[in-house]
Amino acid sequence: MSQFNQQKFNQFILEQEILGFFPKPIKLVSGRTSSWYVNWRNVSNDVYLIDQLSDFVLSYVQQQSIEIDCFYGTPDGATKLAVLCQYKFAKSQPDFKSNQYTLTMGRKTPKDHGEPKDRFFVGAPQGRVVVLEDVTTTGGSLLKAVQSLLDLNIQVSAAIALTNRNENMDNGQHVSDVLADLGVKYYSLSQGLDLLPVVFKRKSPGKKIKQSIIDEFNKYGQQPIKL
Repeated sequence: MSQFNQQKFNQFILEQEILGFFPKPIKLVSGRTSSWYVNWRNVSNDVYLIDQLSDFVLSYVQQQSIEIDCFYGTPDGATKLAVLCQYKFAKSQPDFKSNQYTLTMGRKTPKDHGEPKDRFFVGAPQGRVVVLEDVTTTGGSLLKAVQSLLDLNIQVSAAIALTNRNENMDNGQHVSDVLADLGVKYYSLSQGLDLLPVVFKRKSPGKKIKQSIIDEFNKYGQQPIKL
């Protein structure tokens, strides 16, 4: 497996136009209003592109020496990516055989009957689990996914986002702080603070959007942004 290359991953993001701007600010899933977006949907819906993306994730996990037996995607957010990563990861292991590695998916809406492993999952995660998320803003869906695993006494070794929007929660904490309190380390393959200035220069969305983004980072950002 090739080594994770941050420059190549950032270039992949730029080529696929994962980051962009709204003509008018809109409300995100987090509930916040923003003038910029991070959207991985087109990649996750394209077999060729998600194949490339999964290789980036696997090389990143290897580079970070993250202990893992199972990839688990937040329901909707990264389910397909996690399934593909788990398939590739398991097949590459020397002990790959029947009943050794689980292929798991989480249910967005739990069934109202059955054992917990069947109510919440299609194939319950086993061993050291890495939770994947596409984007973290306030991190609500990622925290919910991690907590649901911990509540079932499932070991979570790491939580990984494809893109960190570098915004804090309303209480001033970042999702990484809350996860650390749960004993789970947070990682991200890319940073909004690094990518936004490049995308802004390329697209030149105008002074109004520029000021809106600067104000957003002044209010919520892990640090101010320069555009």
